[in-house]
This record gives sequence, C-alpha cells and structure tokens, in this order.
Amino acid sequence: MVLFISSCNPVKRVKDNQHLLTKNNILVNDERISTRQIYNQLYQEPNVKLLSFPLRLHIYNLADPTPDTSFTHWLDKKEKRRARLKSIYSDKQVKRIRRAYISFNEFLEETGEAPTIVSEEKTKKSANRLKAWYWNHGWFNVETDYEITKNDNQRAQVDYIIKPHQPYFVDSITKRIKSPVADSLYREKESEATVKEGNQFNTDDFEAERERITSQFRNSGLFHFEKEYISFDADTINTNHKANIDLVIANREITKLDSTYTVPYKIHYISKVNIFPDYAYENKSKPVTDSTSYKGYDIYSFEKLKYKPKAISDAVFIKKGEVYKDIDRSLTFKRMNELGQFKYPNIQYVPDPEDSTGTQLISNVFLTPKPKFGVTYNFDVSRSNIQDFGIGFGGSLLIRNIFKGAENLEISGRGSIGSSKDAAESEDRFFNISEIGGDLSLTFPKIAFPFINTENIIPKSMSPFTTLSIGASTQQNIGLDKQNVTSKYSYRWYPNTELTHKLNLLDLQYVRNLNTSNYFNVYRNSFSRLNEIAQENISNVNPNYFEELPEGDTGAPDLIIPSGVNRFINDINSNDVSLPSDELREAKNIIERKERLTEDNLILATSFNYIKNTRENIYDNEFTQFRFKIEASGNTLALAANLLNLKSNKSDNFDLFGVQFSQYLKGEIDFIKHWDLGNKNIIAARALGGLAVPYGNSNSIPFARSFFAGGANDNRGWQAYDLGPGSTGGVNEFNEANMKITFNLEYRFNLFGALNSALFVDVGNIWNVLDNVEDEAAQFNTIKDLEELSVSSGLGLRYDLDFFVIRFDVGFKTYNPAANQEKWFRDYNFSNAVYNVGINYPF
Repeated sequence: MVLFISSCNPVKRVKDNQHLLTKNNILVNDERISTRQIYNQLYQEPNVKLLSFPLRLHIYNLADPTPDTSFTHWLDKKEKRRARLKSIYSDKQVKRIRRAYISFNEFLEETGEAPTIVSEEKTKKSANRLKAWYWNHGWFNVETDYEITKNDNQRAQVDYIIKPHQPYFVDSITKRIKSPVADSLYREKESEATVKEGNQFNTDDFEAERERITSQFRNSGLFHFEKEYISFDADTINTNHKANIDLVIANREITKLDSTYTVPYKIHYISKVNIFPDYAYENKSKPVTDSTSYKGYDIYSFEKLKYKPKAISDAVFIKKGEVYKDIDRSLTFKRMNELGQFKYPNIQYVPDPEDSTGTQLISNVFLTPKPKFGVTYNFDVSRSNIQDFGIGFGGSLLIRNIFKGAENLEISGRGSIGSSKDAAESEDRFFNISEIGGDLSLTFPKIAFPFINTENIIPKSMSPFTTLSIGASTQQNIGLDKQNVTSKYSYRWYPNTELTHKLNLLDLQYVRNLNTSNYFNVYRNSFSRLNEIAQENISNVNPNYFEELPEGDTGAPDLIIPSGVNRFINDINSNDVSLPSDELREAKNIIERKERLTEDNLILATSFNYIKNTRENIYDNEFTQFRFKIEASGNTLALAANLLNLKSNKSDNFDLFGVQFSQYLKGEIDFIKHWDLGNKNIIAARALGGLAVPYGNSNSIPFARSFFAGGANDNRGWQAYDLGPGSTGGVNEFNEANMKITFNLEYRFNLFGALNSALFVDVGNIWNVLDNVEDEAAQFNTIKDLEELSVSSGLGLRYDLDFFVIRFDVGFKTYNPAANQEKWFRDYNFSNAVYNVGINYPF
C-alpha cells in the first residue's frame, strides 16, 4: 500500500519540460462534441481511466525505471550489506534476486501504461487527420486548428477547433462505362447504388459503390473484372457546394511483352467442374485411377473413390453451364469446411483449351481429406450441491465418412466418481458415488426427411444438417440414483449469415428414479420442515413413526427416514392426522414436490429455435442477438392414447409403459445487445423470459424442463437454484418453477493487458403459474407480483486467454423479495456475497 500510494502522483514519470495529456476536446463551431468516431481520429489520447482513475498509469509509475542500477545502489548503500548477503546466499542466488527485481519492474511497466506526453507533432497530425475526416464527409472547406493549454502542475489539455463550413452534396452522376457488357450489367442494378444524387458527399459511399459494382460484376460472369477498374471524378468548381460526379469503368488491361492494350469484358461460363476428393501434394504427379461423373460433375480419385458422388457434388455450388460467380466459390469453401471431412479446399479456374471464344472456364476443386478417425479425451474435477468432491473423465471417437456420404459418427463415453455425505449407501468409503454414460451421434449433411424432397424448401445453400443421437447414463448412490435415456432427431440450417434455425423433430427423454427412499436424505430442507410439523403435533402422530431417543434425552424425536416419514405422509393424504390449516397446506406442498421429483418422467417433445445474431466475428463488440424457442410435449402421445383407448391411472391421466407422460407447451425469448463505447469499454444487456404451461396429461412441468434462477450466468447474488420461486426465500435445495423473468446489465472495461473487469446489475425471479403449486408466495397471479423481482449487483474480473475467458464475479443481494423487513441492502456485505467462477462471458 505504501508503494502504491507513493505512485499516486500521475506525473511522477513526467520530465520537467513535459506535460501529461489529461483531456482532449473537439470543438465544432465552438461547441464540444462527444462522437467517438471523430475522437478515434486523434493520434494521442489521455491515459485510460477506470472510474476517473488512471489505474494503469499508476501501475506503470510503480515500476523502477532503472532497476539494475537501483539494485546495485541498494546493494552497496551499506558497507556490509553485500558481504552479509553473500554469507547467507551464494553469488548465483544473489544474481537471481537481482533478476527477479528487474523482471518484476519490467512486468509493472508492461502491465501499466506509460504517461501520455503532449506532443506538438502528434497534435498537428491529429488536426490534419480531423481535417481529412471532415473533407471525406463532404466538408471540403473545413478549417482546423488546435490550442494546447499547459498548466503549472505539468498537466495539459488539447482543444481541437473545427469550422466545417457548408458541406457539399452530390448533384449529378454521369456514367462512362466503355464495355457494353459492363454497361448493361450496371443498368440492371443501378437503383441499388450507394452514391445517389442529393446525398451529402461521403467517400465511404464511393468505396461502398466500388465494392457493390465489383461484387455484382464478378457474380455475373466477368471473371477478369477488378475493383481497380472503377474510378470517380468529382467536379466542384463554381458549383455552389455541389459535386458533379463522373463514374468511370475502364476496360480490362492486358500486358504482353512491352505493350499494353485494353479489351472489353466478356461473360464467362463454366464448361467443366472437376473434383479431386483425395488430393494431396504427394499425389500431384500420380495418375488418376478411379473416376465417375454425376449430374455434370467429373470426379477423379488417385485411389479407389471413398465418397458417394452425390455427397461430394452436393457440397459444390459451381455448376457446369452456368455463369461464373464469385459467390459459388465462397459457398463451396463454406460448405466443405462445415462437412468436417476435408482440410481447407483449393479451388482453381483455368481457361478451357477447347474453347475458341475465350469465355469458357474449367473449375478444379482439390480436396484433401482429414484422417478417417479422430480421438479426444477430457478430465475434470468438480463440486456440486450433492457431490462434495468428484473426478470426471471421458473421451470420444469420431469416424468420418462412415457410410461414404460425408456423414460423421461420434461415439463418446463419460464417467465420474465422487464423494458425498448424502450417498444412499456410503459404507464409509471416500469415493461412494459414481456415474457412467455414453452417447452416439450421427450427422448427415442434408435434411433427411422420409418421402419428401426438402431441397426446394431448405436448399443446400442454407447449409442443412440432420443429427440423430441417442444417449444413456446411470447414477449410483447419488441423490435418487437416476437412469436417464435420451434420443433426438434434429435439423439445423442457416437461411443467411445472421440466422440459425434448429428443429428438434423428436426429443425423447426417459428418467427413472431407482432410489426414491433416499429422497429425504438428499432434500434435507423438506425433511426438516416436515419433521418440525410432526414434532409440533406429536400428540396427533403415531409414536412408531419417530426414532427412539437415547436414555436421558428429553428433546423431540425425529421422524424415521424413510419409513416414518412415508407413513406420516400417508396419514396426511388419507386425512388420518389432524394438523392446523397453515401447516397442512405447507405439508401438502412438501408432499407434492416429493411426488413430482421422485416420479419417473417420459417426455416426447418437438421444439423449434430461431436465432438471429448480427455479430460478424469474435472481435465485433457491437451486436444484437435474439433467440426464440417454442417446445410442445406429449401431444402425439395423447393422440395415440385416445386412439389406443389406454386406461387412465389413479390421477385420471394416461400411462405409457407404466410412466405418466408429460404434456406441456413451453416458450422462451432471449434478447442480448452489446454497445461498443471504444477503448475496450462495452455495455452489455440481456432480457430473458420463459413460460411452460402444463395441460392435458400433466399438471406440472418435469424438473428437467423447468426454470431455475441464480448462478454464474443469471442472477449472481444467489447461487444456482437458490432464488425463488416468488417470495418463498428458496426453501428447497433445488428451487425451480415454470415461469422466469431475467434482466441483466453489465459495464465491461479493461484494467490492463489481458485483465478486464465489469460492474453488473441482475434483476429477475421465477414463479409458479397455471400448475399444481398452491403456495401463493410462489405463484405469479397479478402484475403486482413483479415486486418480487430480486436485484443483485456486483463486480467481476475477466482474464482473456484469446480462445476463452476465465471469469470471477462477486454478487451481492441488493433487493431480496423474500426478506420480511429491510428488503433493500439487508445482506449487502462480503460475508453474504456469492462468488461465481465461470468460463466466457455470461451473455
């Protein structure tokens, strides 16, 4: 702390004849502006500040500028210090201490940020760059100047003074296109031009127009066309602030020997498409040994052909007889990479030697296969609400092109062992619980739908895939000892670069609980409250339901697990025990939850996901993401039950194979928006809502498909499953419900280097609605129940490793709807904070 305080003078490393830049002002017609795009033109910016504090500058100031000299000076400052160190350490160890001291100061300098010293040269360059920016946006008569205000405390600010004057507008556009073919193509889409009469002059519009014309021409057969053949001339002399534009598209230049001449453009066509699916550098001189033709594609192989012709040709968008298009090459690149069968493809175009018109091209598609098999392994250590300590391990085998149709088969297995005090049969062993499971997934590069050709509905340009997967897992001595079987038949396709559609045509899940007698050992909160109700009414409860107290113990006995608890529940259900109305209602809520969590589940659902994401790449920090999901379960089984005249169970619902199947409708909406404020400052917001309504064969939502709140990616002031429902206070170990509302707001900023930070506010809760939960505190009945939205706030650190982000967040309960009094800031302290560790950003 002493070292840090000593660095708090920001001009500590600023020389006497220098000044620290503290502020830039850009004044347009004497008014200060704040447009980030214009400030980005400046060559000098003040040191980055965190909440008005230049943290990185102070870290830099902590560093010793001459650590080697300072260490030597310290070593020789006292006469006997060097000798005393040598008596304790060897010369080699003293050198290591010196090196460590130097390295630490180098680390401080690299992590920190050197003071921004006002430079007259850079200020001039900034003024000229501002002038260029305004000129490029139509202010041809702009004037720029600057003033540097230096203070006695070695600090300074720079004011950039801009007088744009009157802007210029595009008045007329004249086209001079020498090639008749190019002129005809231009006229077809002239209405899409970005340079339009009446618009303010903007060089970005002209560059966009060059890109548009080039893209149009190269996707209309002009194989030899380049952007450099497009130019614009602007006449602004005596035009009263209007620009008369000449669009010039020159003919193609050809250089032979020492002479250069021009020729008009021709539309090129594809005469042949040759595909080499097993190309490798070592094969380039080998003869082709296998070949075939399929729908205009010629496929050549240096060994026996390992792919079905249709599977390969379906991924190639270049077609024989069609006009040359750049987009066809791009789509082929994209589709080949998505298949996961080949390394990055090489696509070449060469003139057809048999063509005398100079308009025919041969396309050669060279594909280098990836290895037939791929193997991965994983290992992890974990902790959960039930598992005190666990070790997980797994692996997968990927088999490419398993049926010669570019299919991928993945076989994976996983297992874990762990320790739990709540295990059903611990036998005093440390590793007393285990889980094992496996999955099988087969992916087809098409929409596989029986008896229907979907090509006209979902063309191959949308990159369609079909996935068939099955999986099974079993737990031993953990919780209720579940067996879980899943199966999915799903489709995925991309209508454009921003949209993703996912259709789970068949989503089957079967959950079987093997050890329901262990319920009250796992859900201790439920047992404690039911046990308290029994103790408070002990005179009305059969004494055989309780454990025998040790001799001399006068306390209240506990219910025996499981026999005593189950008998007490039977008495409540059959009205054989008298309880006060409020305790009876609470007991029935506990019983209802037990029945729901111990019952076996059979879910047969269909769902559709609509996802729109405007993010262009991982470096795009300003984007919007919208996700909508609709899921329906049980309708097919309900129809089958009526057609087959299945008998109803005691709850007047249908069973299939001894299990009551679930029937519900579920919807989710998730909206995310990021704003880039510059200098690694980002505001991120999210709004999420979900509702699942049981009907028909169900009066509740299966636990696996319900909503929960809290955790590292949700409301960070509460742990996962701890929040809600409503104002109940999270009385259960795993609190869930069938309605959810969440809002998140996060301000992200850089501290130094790869270390970032964030301030956040999370709002949300879960409720029960239109199901069989009778507790009013858990239900959402009117708009007034929105008062039960909880609020948490906090701060976090994120370390960016490029390929993923390690995240640590501290969340505080800011508004707790379950608190009886003082709902605001009641537990706003570090002792009650929730610490979350996660990978990547929460949204």
